[in-house]
Amino acid sequence: MLKCYKSNIHTQKLDRLNEILPDSWIDLSQPTDDEISRVADITHVSRELLAKMLDDDELPRIETEKNATLIVIDVPAFISQEDKYVTYPLGIIITNNNYFITIAPKGTTLLNDFRKNTVKDFRTAKKSRFLIQVLNAAAASYIKALNEIYSEIEAREDTLQKSTQNEDLINLLATEKTLVYFTTSLKENDGVLDRLSKGNVIPLFEGDADLLDDTMIETHQAIDMAELYRKILSSITNTYATVISNNLNNVMKFLAGITIVLSIPTMISSFLGMNVWFGEIGTNHASAWVILGISVLVSIAAGIWLKKKGML
Repeated sequence: MLKCYKSNIHTQKLDRLNEILPDSWIDLSQPTDDEISRVADITHVSRELLAKMLDDDELPRIETEKNATLIVIDVPAFISQEDKYVTYPLGIIITNNNYFITIAPKGTTLLNDFRKNTVKDFRTAKKSRFLIQVLNAAAASYIKALNEIYSEIEAREDTLQKSTQNEDLINLLATEKTLVYFTTSLKENDGVLDRLSKGNVIPLFEGDADLLDDTMIETHQAIDMAELYRKILSSITNTYATVISNNLNNVMKFLAGITIVLSIPTMISSFLGMNVWFGEIGTNHASAWVILGISVLVSIAAGIWLKKKGML
C-alpha cells in the first residue's frame, strides 16, 4: 500500500496527497512491485534499495547511496496470544531531493500516531527530526511490550504453582523466545543510534541531539528490561518445571496410596472366598458383616498409616 502525506504549515494538519511531492512522507506498507517502481521513478532512489526492504529478515543498519540514506531498525509486532511478539524490519530512507520514505514489509502500528498527526513537533519537512521521532517511538513500543510481557509473567505464576500441564510451561517458553528476539533487535537498534549520534549520517539540528539522547536512553532501558525479564523468566521456568514434576509426583503418590487402601477389602474377600474350609465363618449368617467390618477396619488402619508416612 502506498500513501503520501505532507504537513500543512498553515492549518497545522497532515494532508493526504494524491501525488508524490517534495517534503512529503511516502508511507509504503507491504508495497507491490508497481508501487516500488513508481516511488523509484519519482524520487530517483534506486529500485534495488527500496526492494531490499521486502525481506522480513533485513538487519538493522545504515546504508548510504549517492542520493539517499537507508536506516533499518527492528520494531516489535504482536502476532498472537500463543506466539506473543516478533520483530519486523522498518526501513527509513531520507533522500537528497527532500523525500522521506518509510517501508514496512509487514503491517505495523508504530507509525499510526504519525498518520494521525498526534506526535508533538512532527513535520514531514523536518526529516532529521522525523527520523529520530520514529526511532523514539520504536524504543517506546519495546518498553510498552515489555511491560505487558512482565504483567503476563506475574499473572501466570499463580497458575503454575498448581499446574501439572506442560502447556503452561510451553507458554512461558514462547514468552522467553520473544525476549530473545527483543534483546537481539534492541542491541542492533542501539548500534544504529550510536552511528546517528556521531552526526555524520544525517545532519542534526537544534533539539535533535537531545531527542536522540533520550531515544538512546530509552533503548538502553529497554535492553536492560529485556535482559532482566529474560533472567527472571528463565529462573521461573526452571523452578516451575520442578514444581510441575513434584505436583505430578504427588498425584501419583496419592493414587498409589488410594490403590493400596482399596485393594485391602479385595484381598480379604478373595482370600476368604476361596473354596476351602474356614470353620464357622463359612456357615455363620453374620460372616459377611464380619468380613466387611474387618476389611473396613484394616483399610482405615492402612489409610492412617499411609497418612503418617505422607503417602496420602
